Amino acid sequence: MNIKMNYIAILAFLFLISCEETADKEEMNEADAVIAEVSEKYAPDKRIALFEVEAVKNGDSYVLKGESNMPEAVDDLKNKMQAENLQFKDSIRLLPNEKVLEGKTRGVVKISVANIRDEPKHAAQLVTQATMGMPLKVYKKEGDWYYIQTPDAYLGWVDSGGIVHKTEEEFSNWKSVEKVIYLNPFGSSYETADNSSQSVSDLVAGDILELLSEEQDFYKVKYPDGKEAFIAKAEAQPYQQWLSSLEMSREDLVETSKKLMGLPYLWGGTSPKGVDCSGFTKTVYFLNGIVIPRDASQQVHTGKLIDSTRNFQNLIPGDLLFFGRPATDSTSERVVHVGMWMGDNKFIHSMGDVHISTMDSTASDFDEYNYKRYLRSKRLFNEQDKNLLYLKQNDIFTNASEDSVE
Repeated sequence: MNIKMNYIAILAFLFLISCEETADKEEMNEADAVIAEVSEKYAPDKRIALFEVEAVKNGDSYVLKGESNMPEAVDDLKNKMQAENLQFKDSIRLLPNEKVLEGKTRGVVKISVANIRDEPKHAAQLVTQATMGMPLKVYKKEGDWYYIQTPDAYLGWVDSGGIVHKTEEEFSNWKSVEKVIYLNPFGSSYETADNSSQSVSDLVAGDILELLSEEQDFYKVKYPDGKEAFIAKAEAQPYQQWLSSLEMSREDLVETSKKLMGLPYLWGGTSPKGVDCSGFTKTVYFLNGIVIPRDASQQVHTGKLIDSTRNFQNLIPGDLLFFGRPATDSTSERVVHVGMWMGDNKFIHSMGDVHISTMDSTASDFDEYNYKRYLRSKRLFNEQDKNLLYLKQNDIFTNASEDSVE
């Protein structure tokens, strides 16, 4: 009898504990549901928006912990918590951390190509790159690493050797000076106006430097960190002159893409030092005055749909082709590759290296692999889209901009 009573008592105790745990979980889930709703609204893509917040139960209320670079999202969360009659203490860190950064919440890339990683260490995955002169938002510091955001909103970590730090005033002053853009895929700057003199650094297409003066066949330039050097005029152009000369033609996109033929594939690469598939299309567009999203799975959501049935007759040079796994009843679509249409049934893409493939099934070099996983084509060039940044309209390098895309 005693054994039976003890067994019943144990079961009752376990049931009581279970109910208490379930109740606690339900209470926690009540706050978590609000957080999830706000996160989905403001930060559906964690690559470009930071909203890492959790609710920790503390008696009859919650402690909101974490960090975000979006004050509007944090305000919305607090308003929704109040609307649900959920008591809370706000311990969310809003970035940038001005105190730690000593007010220098802006950065400018100071080397030819800066590597940006998903964690603050050199062994971490390379997620993207930024070329010299690229302005960055700086949010926080960890050791010698800085958490930054690029003009296309991509988030990541860059080491201290890649950027110079600036206050908002210093950054505004930097934007106001005249600049030069380097246009050769690869090259160097020199100590004197002589390409046989000592090199100062390597350069790649898209690098932006301050223009100081002209000396015969050279531009005298200043790096973002103050170094001075000379660049051959044949390899560069005054930035505003370059921007004004852009004709926004699909032929220019094709011509630019051909200059990058043979570049090695580099996961996370977005520069002439190496490119992944979306890094290649991003680089080609940037060198024609347009900043497009970083990844193929982001690029596919921009521009205008042209084809989804392998009817390549409607494509024009510059259109982007997307490849991957189509959606099924149980799985979502997965975009894993992108290339750029060149015309004549050909497209150029980075896969192993940058090369040209064909969709012509009768050709000896028919790309059957990509043909079979083709999803659709989008037109980004000269399309108006909130995710396309035209430098003629919204210049990220200077304080000047034109009213419209030519």
